[in-house]
Amino acid sequence: MTVGEKIKNLRLKKKYSISELSEKAKVSKSYLSYIERGIQGNPSLQVLSRLADNLDTSVEYLMGQQNTKAFQKPVDEEWAGLVDEAIKNGISKEDFAYYVDFMKFQSRNKQ
Repeated sequence: MTVGEKIKNLRLKKKYSISELSEKAKVSKSYLSYIERGIQGNPSLQVLSRLADNLDTSVEYLMGQQNTKAFQKPVDEEWAGLVDEAIKNGISKEDFAYYVDFMKFQSRNKQ
């Protein structure tokens, strides 16, 4: 399976449109389309890294250097406990995603 095929499969699995993934990963739609269709077969590591982060996988998997379908980064127990507590307190995935986006916004504005 090519890099582009892996990216497309993971994108569809996460139910992202090509527009959504391109926006999240800060990659143009046309470039992402070229990658997925195999026209651009050698994207930069920077682009692959941004795509991998948004697809919850690794650059190694996208490049064919890892056998697992989707690499899961290990989560320490403290993070798992915080997520469990948030769920128990009624925080939805959408609320959490909004909070993460807000924190990214705050971080960018500090720079």
